[in-house]
Amino acid sequence: MHFAVLQFPASNCDQDCVHAVRTLGHSSGLVWHKDASIGAPDAVIVPGGFSYGDYLRCGAIARFSPVMQAVKQFADNGGLVLGICNGFQILCEAGLLPGALIRNRDLRFHCEQVFLKTTNGSTPFTSATAEGKLLRIPIAHGEGCYFADDSTLGRLQANRQILWQYCDATGATTDASNPNGSVHNIAGIANERFNVAGLMPHPDRASEDILGSADGRLVFESMIAALGKRAAA
Repeated sequence: MHFAVLQFPASNCDQDCVHAVRTLGHSSGLVWHKDASIGAPDAVIVPGGFSYGDYLRCGAIARFSPVMQAVKQFADNGGLVLGICNGFQILCEAGLLPGALIRNRDLRFHCEQVFLKTTNGSTPFTSATAEGKLLRIPIAHGEGCYFADDSTLGRLQANRQILWQYCDATGATTDASNPNGSVHNIAGIANERFNVAGLMPHPDRASEDILGSADGRLVFESMIAALGKRAAA
């Protein structure tokens, strides 16, 4: 499988994503933000960083990059797209995912390890996660507070589009385990078709034991398994 990893001015986790995919035995390559085509990848990753210096607000400028039109078309055709941290922000700004990411409730930048609970294990981004297993994955953001209106939140819950929630070491979704004030402890969501997903924690930074956790591999392994099923169908 081949993964296209987008690269914007001030992306800083693009190489991490490329490396994470390659350690799983699959190919990946960078696609520059000014490119009008993403080629013919099996999946797209929109990585973390500070695209365009986070001017205006996170992801607000990146959404207008030429490459995003190709990503939208890819997603409209059913392609798998994963946004990580700034990538999640970009996907929300671009309308590929509902809601928005706003300033952390304490107005501080958080760089720490968190626990995640997978709330829907039947998606292309979560299927490799065993039921009940908590993921230990780092965060690094100042605007990671997920917000959506009540109507949108109701649809997310009814359709099981909330994929990951912040929790404590026992799996309880407490206020203390919520690092940024996200509604319902939301750490990541999917679109209604479950082919586009975004999360604020960095699975790319938890893809090998030497990094302190390899739990992030499960996100990429889920995508690879889903792509394998598509190819075999």
